[in-house]
Amino acid sequence: MTVTDTAQALWTVAPGQAEHRKVTLGSLPPDHLRIRTLASGISRGSEGLVFRGEVPEGEFERMRAPFQEGDFPFPVKYGYAAVGTVETGPDHLIGQRMFALHPHQDVFDIPAEAAIPVPDAVPTERAVLAANMETALNGVWDGGVAPGDSVAVVGGGVVGLLVAYLAARTPGTDVTVLDINPARADIVARIGARYSHPSDYDGEHDLVFHTSASGTGFDFALRIAGFEATVVELSWYGTKPVLASFGGVFHSRRLTIRSSQVGQVAPSHRARWSHRRRLAKALDLLSDPVLDGFIEPAVPFAEVPDRLVEIFSAASGLLCPVIRYPSSS
Repeated sequence: MTVTDTAQALWTVAPGQAEHRKVTLGSLPPDHLRIRTLASGISRGSEGLVFRGEVPEGEFERMRAPFQEGDFPFPVKYGYAAVGTVETGPDHLIGQRMFALHPHQDVFDIPAEAAIPVPDAVPTERAVLAANMETALNGVWDGGVAPGDSVAVVGGGVVGLLVAYLAARTPGTDVTVLDINPARADIVARIGARYSHPSDYDGEHDLVFHTSASGTGFDFALRIAGFEATVVELSWYGTKPVLASFGGVFHSRRLTIRSSQVGQVAPSHRARWSHRRRLAKALDLLSDPVLDGFIEPAVPFAEVPDRLVEIFSAASGLLCPVIRYPSSS
């Protein structure tokens, strides 16, 4: 039977301006699923750059999300953390919750192979963290966290906290999260790490992860890296220039800077792990209720265009804003 329907999608149409646009859904292609969205997560890092028009022209293609429509800088339909239920597809999948790297849209069609089942132990709103957890997992692989390591994470946003969460579960590790927002101290303690304000800190570590997306944070990450330590850079700066002080300890301590980006599976696992396997593992890793502390109160989908300036404000202090769709009411 041919099914035709319409949907509403969130588009960024100019710097600091978003709107809902109507989408026409035609007949469902073979081997596809029609998913009705329950919740989606907003990445204040990558999506904030898109919203402000700060994606560098040279990165327009590499920055594309898997099911993005439109082209950078504008207008563009962007996002990659949707959770919904299968509305149309194989009988055995009807009603099953799925995670997909799809933009913010209330109903969407997707190849079945691109949808990952959400484990029963993972609530819907927590499942929107899967894309961030995948980034953190890849970063931990790139860094090579080992038992007994002294680990620092500079930047207490969602990705930084997830890196700290994973590192703290490696036997014998000592993990410190450094962030300028003292409000992060409680959630840092709950995930098994130690919080410190950078101005109060002067340590040296075997491994440092930088996730603050600021040149000041990057300089600080270099300063607290021990002799011949590695600094893993997970920040994405967009068009923002970064000034780094390489005249300090960088050479005398023989430091290594390693880039980590989720577009490729870390070299240590690439021979055996596909993107799908890595994303499925990220979902499995979200079974811990402590991770609910990363989720902000949900914003109704209808209100999102008017709320994005507030959500992406540097002063908001938000972790993972969640969009709630009418189907989840």
